[in-house]
Amino acid sequence: MGSESSESCLQSFRLYETFSNYYIIGRDKKKSFWKVLKIDRLESSELKIYEDSTTYSENECAGLLKRLDEGNKKTGGLKLVTACYGIVGFVKFLEPYYMLLITKRRKIGEICGHAIYAITKSKMIPISNPTVRTLMAYSKNENRYQKLLCTVDLTKDFFFSYSYHVMRSVQKNLCVYKTGQSIYNKKCVWNAFLTSEIRNTLKNTLWTVALVHGFFKQVKLSISGREFTLTLIARRSRLYAGTRYLKRGVNKRGRVANDVEIEQIVSEDATEGHTMQITSVVQYRVAPEQHNYEATKLHFENLAKRYGKPIIILSLLKTRGKKRAEKNLNAAYAKAITSIIENLPEKNHLRFCRWDLKTHMYHRRAIQELKQLGEFFADTLDLTGIFYCHLPQKLCLEGFLNLSYFDENLNENEDADNLETKVGDGVGSGDEYRKYGVKSIICQKGVLRTNCLDCLDRTNIAQYMHGLVALGRQLHALGLIESPNVDLEKNSLAEDLMKVYEAMGDTLALQYGGSPAHNKIFAEIRGQWRPAAGCQDLMKTVQRFYSNAFSDFERQDAINVFLGYFRPQLGKLSLWELDSGQRFNDGRSSIKRSFSESDIHSRGDSTMTSTDLIHNQTLSKELQGGSTSLLQFIPDIPTQPLSDEAQGDDTSILECMPEISTSIRQLMQVDQSLRSDDNHNNEHRDASDHSSLFDMDWHSSSGNSFVEANDTTYRCPECRDTIDQMKGKLTGEYGMSFLNWVFHGEALFHRS
Repeated sequence: MGSESSESCLQSFRLYETFSNYYIIGRDKKKSFWKVLKIDRLESSELKIYEDSTTYSENECAGLLKRLDEGNKKTGGLKLVTACYGIVGFVKFLEPYYMLLITKRRKIGEICGHAIYAITKSKMIPISNPTVRTLMAYSKNENRYQKLLCTVDLTKDFFFSYSYHVMRSVQKNLCVYKTGQSIYNKKCVWNAFLTSEIRNTLKNTLWTVALVHGFFKQVKLSISGREFTLTLIARRSRLYAGTRYLKRGVNKRGRVANDVEIEQIVSEDATEGHTMQITSVVQYRVAPEQHNYEATKLHFENLAKRYGKPIIILSLLKTRGKKRAEKNLNAAYAKAITSIIENLPEKNHLRFCRWDLKTHMYHRRAIQELKQLGEFFADTLDLTGIFYCHLPQKLCLEGFLNLSYFDENLNENEDADNLETKVGDGVGSGDEYRKYGVKSIICQKGVLRTNCLDCLDRTNIAQYMHGLVALGRQLHALGLIESPNVDLEKNSLAEDLMKVYEAMGDTLALQYGGSPAHNKIFAEIRGQWRPAAGCQDLMKTVQRFYSNAFSDFERQDAINVFLGYFRPQLGKLSLWELDSGQRFNDGRSSIKRSFSESDIHSRGDSTMTSTDLIHNQTLSKELQGGSTSLLQFIPDIPTQPLSDEAQGDDTSILECMPEISTSIRQLMQVDQSLRSDDNHNNEHRDASDHSSLFDMDWHSSSGNSFVEANDTTYRCPECRDTIDQMKGKLTGEYGMSFLNWVFHGEALFHRS
C-alpha cells in the first residue's frame, strides 16, 4: 500500500505562459505542497515536457512565479492563461501539439470517501508559439482535425476521480491493488493514448486524470427509516469502441463492440465508531459475436481472466420473426458458443441461456415476464455471488485507495484486467489489507454476460431485473431487510431503481445507437398509456436512423482520432480521403441501413446451423452437480443469405431532427396505428405450455407467425390505399427514397 494519502494527488492547477514556455503549477487539495511542470513552446512539432523535482510550499511557489515574471519582462513577462483541474492529454495532427485541459468540473458522487467528478468545461490549447508555426499549422486539414476532435464532447458522460480508481470495480480495487501507469492500461480509460507521451516522459501520472466514458449516477434512498447510497456505474470499453453500424461483432483479438461493464454499488455510511458497509455486483453487456469462433473463444477467455468463473451467457436474440438476419445471427452465435463449451478443458466455465424476450412479451404482461426472468437471475446470483466487506471509517476518510502516481515496477505490457481475483483470509494478499482493518465477507466470482442484437433496449430491461434481484441481496447483506428480495410491484425501491437503469439505458443507447433506448416495457410497468409509449418509441426510431445515416461516420472518425486508432501524418492520406474499409477498419466498402446484416452473411456457408444438442436439465440441478450446460439449446435452424431488411426492433431517431412537416407526422401516426393492431395469429401459444423455468426455447419449435413491429406489409386494403394516397401527395415535397424509407424500411442511401 502506498504511503501517500489520497490528499497527495494534485487536484488544482494554473497554466501560465511566457514567450518560450508554458508553466503548469499544481497543488493538492489541502494546499500542503506545489509542483511545477514546464512545456517548451519554441518547438513547432515536438512535445518537450520537464518536471521540476522540487516540492514547493505556497510561499516558495509564489516566489518562483515572481522570478519567472521578472526574467521574461523583455518578451512580455509571465501571464496567467487559465485555471484548470487536470490534463486530459496531448494530441498532434499535422504540426503543432495541443494540450487538452479540464477548466471546470462538478462533483457527481463519492465512493469510499473519494470524490467522483464530471467535466463541465474543457479547453484545447495549441502549445507552440505562433512565431514558430509554419503554414501547415493553419492549413485546412489541420483545422478540420481540430474541429473533428472537438466533437468528442468531454462534458457528456465522462467522469474521473483523483484518488479512486473509478475505472475498476470496488472488488478489484480492494482485492487486486494496482497503481500508477498500470491503471491507464485499463480498457475503460479513454484518454490512455492522449496521456501516453506525458506519462512515458515523466514516468508518473501525477498531472493527468484517467477519464472513464459511460454512465455514473448516485442517489440516496431509504428503507425502514435507514438511509443507504445506490451507485450505478457503466464503463464503456475503448478497445473496440464506436457507433452502432461501424463497430460490430468481435475482432480477431477477441474485443467486442458495445462492450460495457455495469457495477451496482450499495453502501451505508459509517457512523461514529463503526465500520462502513459496502457491497457491489458487476454484470456485463456486449454485442453478440458472429461466426468467428477463434475470436469468440478468445473473448470468453478474457472474460474468465477478468471476472473468474462461471461466465453465464444470456442471449436475448430473437428466435422467431420474419426478419432472417437476427435469427441467422442467433443460430451462428449458438453454434459458436456450443463449440466452445464442448471443447473446454474444465466443466461449467461457460453457461448458456437463450431468452426470447420480444416473443415472450406477446404472450403475457411485462410484470409476469420480468418476474420469471427474475427467477433466472436469482439462480444466476447463487452461482456468482456478490461482493461485500467492512471498511473502517478512518480508512475511508484517509483514502487507502490512493492513486499512487509513482510506479517503481512499471510494466507497460501488463493488463490489470487479466488477473484473477485472489482472495485469501481477508482481502488481496492479506497482511497489507488486514492491518487497515478491512474485512472481506463475500466476493463475486464469475459474471452474467447479457446481449441482444445491439445491446441497447432488451439488454437494459434484463440488466434492470438482474440489478433488482441483486439489490435485494445487497440490502440483506447490509442488514437493511430481513428477506433478500425486493418485490417488483409492491416495493417503491423497484421504481427508484428502474429510474436509474432507464437513465443509464438512454445514455448508453445514445452513445452507441444515436437515440435514447426503447422503454416500452418500463412504460407498461408504470401503467403508461400504450399509444403514447408507442409514439415515443417511433420518434426514437426516427432519431436513431437519422443518427446512423448522417452522424455516425463523423462520430466514428472523432472516436478513432481521440483514442489514437487513427494518427494523422504528413504525406499520408487524410482520414476523410480513405475508403470506408480503411477508414473504419471493418472491411466493408458500402454501408446501408442494414449494416448489422453485413457482418453475418453466410460467406459461402449457407448451411450453418446451431447445435442440435438439447440440454433439458435446469439450473437447480446444476447446483446439485448436474449437467455441464446451463440451459438447453434450440434445434437446428438453417441460415439463409441475408437480405437488406432493417432490424426494426432495435432501431430508433430524433425529436431534434430537421423539422418534420405536419403531413409527415400524419404519415408516421398512420404507420404507428397500423402497427398497433393485433399481432397474433391462431398459432400463438400460452405461457403455461412450457414445462420448466429454464425451458427457454419452448417457442422455437413452431414456425413464426407474428407480424414484426416494423413489418410494413399491411393486410388491410384500406390501409394500403390511405398510405398510397398520402405518399402521392408528398412525392413532390419529399424524395421517393425518403418516403420509402419512412414506410417500407428501404435503405435511405448507399455510401461507398
